[in-house]
Amino acid sequence: MSDRGLLRACALVAGGGLLGCTVGPNYKRPPVTLPERFYGQEAATAEARSLADVPWWDVFQDPVLKGLLEEALKHGFDARLAAARVEEARALYGIQRSNLLPDVGYTAGWERVREDQFFNAEGDVDTKWTAKLGFSWEIDLWGRLRRQTEAAKAQYLATEQARRGVLLSLVSEVATGYFELRELDAELEVARRTTAAFQGTYDLFQRRLEGGAASALETARAEASLGQVSAQIPEIERAIVAKENEINFLLGRGPQPIVREGGEGPLPPEIPPGLPSALLERRPDVRQAEEVLVAANAGIGVAKANYFPTLSLTGFFGNVSPELGEIFSNGKTWNVESSLLGPIFAAGRIRKNYQAAQARYDQARVGYEAAVTNSFSEVSRALVDRAKLVETEHQRSRTVNAYQEAVRLANLRYTSGLSAYFEVLDAQQQLFPAEISLVQTRRNQLVAVVNLYKALGGGWPAPASAP
Repeated sequence: MSDRGLLRACALVAGGGLLGCTVGPNYKRPPVTLPERFYGQEAATAEARSLADVPWWDVFQDPVLKGLLEEALKHGFDARLAAARVEEARALYGIQRSNLLPDVGYTAGWERVREDQFFNAEGDVDTKWTAKLGFSWEIDLWGRLRRQTEAAKAQYLATEQARRGVLLSLVSEVATGYFELRELDAELEVARRTTAAFQGTYDLFQRRLEGGAASALETARAEASLGQVSAQIPEIERAIVAKENEINFLLGRGPQPIVREGGEGPLPPEIPPGLPSALLERRPDVRQAEEVLVAANAGIGVAKANYFPTLSLTGFFGNVSPELGEIFSNGKTWNVESSLLGPIFAAGRIRKNYQAAQARYDQARVGYEAAVTNSFSEVSRALVDRAKLVETEHQRSRTVNAYQEAVRLANLRYTSGLSAYFEVLDAQQQLFPAEISLVQTRRNQLVAVVNLYKALGGGWPAPASAP
């Protein structure tokens, strides 16, 4: 066969391989019944649709929180580890995709041989220089390699979605930790203010006791109340340091104070009614579950292709010369061959492998349906938490206002001689836990908003990389 005939034959076989069929089912998203809106919510609005389209930490208008989240995304251990996993999956996808193309290599050698004759020590010495260019190619007649590539791509995209899920969890944990830290700051302020009030009461009773105008019982109760509240200060300070260390670890840095602004801290934003269920399509876990399903679907095609034979094409083109200078002259040797390998008896392994692939698809489908269903539960729970905590905050604010008024009236009654100071102590003792509960409720409101954005898939664009 001439060189031109060889090239035509290779092109014909390659063309046949590229036009070969692809066995196995093509992926179709399984039907999942989605309600138009979440449980207990009104119809969707344009404002609600845009809720998850903004960087969600901006709604709190807190520059300290924004800086912490940006640092966590850049230097956090979890973020860096997830990025490395994506790079590994990308490389594996590239390796699998390269199997669609032929492998081309070369060989070169030098050989010097002397052939001795019988009873003659002097033989002829021959020198051989060889250079060959070889190739091998599996012709993908049945789409086995294409299905493997499809599965590898889906696995890579699933890893990318897993990375987005890690980032989503990371920023949610940082934001939650920050709000808990601000809540501890508020608790510390309440404890110090209450301690100062009880200290004043104790000093008053101590002076009156020394002057004979107060009883030892009143002084002892004032001192006990002072000690009980004062003990909260070091406990809260200890919790603040622990929370700072927790946030620092999420940020990928060593223990150090978290610099933050004073004041009451961020306020929870308003949540528009009628969030559309389509927002759940952005959730990383839902997307990851679907990519796993895509990979499992492609795995069925790979398993089905094992029923059919594989066609491989190999060959080489080169030269053999006694002189190095002539090694790159016109080629003198070439070879092309093909091989067909197919199963006859495999003791049921191919069939069982196909059944296993179908079972893996069924598992992946259940996982996808579970992810979608769970997403509705998480969003509904976060919405209800946010709404009910608004009511709780309102009632606890009423309680604090009422106890503050009770303390004021008790002081007036005491200075007017209408009551003993026990009324003042009792009112102060009830005001302190009420103020702490109010601070904790406001923290829970902020955390509920974080949980809502997390349930909606984040509402912020993670850096994407195309395959």
